[in-house]
Amino acid sequence: MNVHTVVIIGSGFGGQCAAKALLDRGIDDLVILERRPFLGGTWKQNRYPGAAVDVQSPLYSIASEPFEWSRMFAERAELERYTDHVLESNGLPDRTHLDTDVQKIEWAGDHWTIATSRGEYAATFVINASGPLSTPVVPPFPGREKFEGKQFHTNDWDTAYEHAGKKVAIVGSGASAAQVIPAIQPDVEELHVFQRTPHWVMPRHDREFTPLQRKLLRMEPIRRLVRAGIYWSLETRILGFKYSRRLLEAVAQRTAVQHIESQVSDPDLRAKVTPDYTIGCKRVLLSNTFYPALEQSNVTLHDKDDGIAEITETGIRTTTGEHVDVDLLVWSTGYDATDGVISYPVIGRYGRALSQVWDPYPRAYLGTTIPGFPNLFVVTGPNTGIGHTSAIFLIEAQMEYIVRAVDAVREAGARSIEVTAAAEQEYTETIHREMEGTVWKDGGCHSWYQSKSGHVVAMFPGFSFTFRRWAKRFRPEAHHIHRSTTETTKDEVSA
Repeated sequence: MNVHTVVIIGSGFGGQCAAKALLDRGIDDLVILERRPFLGGTWKQNRYPGAAVDVQSPLYSIASEPFEWSRMFAERAELERYTDHVLESNGLPDRTHLDTDVQKIEWAGDHWTIATSRGEYAATFVINASGPLSTPVVPPFPGREKFEGKQFHTNDWDTAYEHAGKKVAIVGSGASAAQVIPAIQPDVEELHVFQRTPHWVMPRHDREFTPLQRKLLRMEPIRRLVRAGIYWSLETRILGFKYSRRLLEAVAQRTAVQHIESQVSDPDLRAKVTPDYTIGCKRVLLSNTFYPALEQSNVTLHDKDDGIAEITETGIRTTTGEHVDVDLLVWSTGYDATDGVISYPVIGRYGRALSQVWDPYPRAYLGTTIPGFPNLFVVTGPNTGIGHTSAIFLIEAQMEYIVRAVDAVREAGARSIEVTAAAEQEYTETIHREMEGTVWKDGGCHSWYQSKSGHVVAMFPGFSFTFRRWAKRFRPEAHHIHRSTTETTKDEVSA
C-alpha cells in the first residue's frame, strides 16, 4: 500500500494549486493521482479545434506563477505550455501517478483508504481536485449505439480523425461548440448544428500583445497592476447578475442584442439564435466568429423545433421527419457538473456515503468540506463556480482555507478535522438565501448551474473577494479537531 500524508486526486489547476500550497507549507509527503496517461487537466485534455480561454490570460493564471502571454485570450496550445510550466517549476511530474483511476475512498478511523485501478493508497488528508468539468455527458438519444460513422465528445476529440470534406453534426451550441463551429466550418462539406437553447454571445475583445507590451508585462509591478485592472473590471458584473436586473439588461444584454444584429443578416437565423431569457442565466459566450460561421452556406442550424428524434446507422432523423446523413457526430453536450461533482463513491464516518449526504443536492462548507467526512477537501466543490471572473482566483481562495485546516490539525498534534454540521448548515442556508433573486436562479432558464433538485449549486452568489475573505478567516469554533480515533461529538452521536 502507498501511504502518504496527502493524496490529491486530479492534476489540473486545482491539483496544481493544492500541491503548490502544501509544498510552500513544507508538506512534501504528497502524491497526485491522475486517471489519464498524461497530467495537466483541462488544457491538456481538451484538444478540440478552436479551444481557448474566455477569461483574460493575465488573470487566468496562478498569482505566483507569471507567464509571458502572447495574447489577451490564450488559445489552447499556449495554455498547455503554461500548464507544463507550472507542473515543471514545482516538480509535480515526479509526484504524479498516471493511469491511476480512483474507484472509491473510505474513512478508516484516522486516515483515508483510496482504492484505484493501480492498487490501494492511504492518506491522512485527501484533496479531490478532479474538477466539475471532467465527466462528459451524452444524452441517451435513441439509436446512438447504431451509428456506423465516427462519434466523440468534444472533451475526447479524436485528433487523428480527419474531418475535412466530411458531413458533420455538432449536438449542442454552448461554450465548446461555439469554438469548434467556426474552427471546422471552412473545412467540412456540411455542418449541422443541433441547438436546444441558444446562448447569449458577447464580442470577444482579443488581441495579440506587442513586443513592448510583453516586455512590460514581465515587470512585476505592471503585471500586478494589469491583473488588478482586469479583476476589478470583471467583478463589477456581479452588480448585474445579483443586484440589478435592469442594469444587466441595459448594458450586457443590449450589447449582446447589438452583436446579433450586426453579425446575423438572415431574420430566421437571427430569431433562432436570440435567447428568450435574461443574459447570464446560462453561461455567456465570447465570440466574434460564431454567428458568421452559422451564416455560411454549408451550415444548417436546427433549433428546438427541429431537434433529434433518433440516431440512425447513417445519421440523424429530426423531429420534423428529415434525415440528415453525417460522417461524424460531435457531442458538445456538457458535463455532470452539479450532482456529479465527485464521480467515485466516498464513504465517511459510520459507513455513510457522500451520495446520501448530497441527496437532494450537493452542499459543503465554503464549497470545500462536509460534516462526517474528516480530512476531505473538495476543490471547485458546490457553489464555488464563478461566472464573471477567473476560476483560478476561487481555487486559490479555497487553498487559503485548506492549508489553515491542515495546519490546525498539525499544530494540535491531532488526527483529523471536520466542519461541524451546524456551521455547514448555516453556510448552506446563507448561500441559497443569497442565491434568491440572482440571474442564475430567476433568469428564466434551466442551466447546468442547477442540480436535479432545482437548487443552483454551481455558482457562488456574490463577489469573489467575499469568498476569499471568508476562506482566509479560519474559524476554529466551526470545526471538530479530533486528537484520537475514539473521540465523539454530539454531531457524530446523532449521525
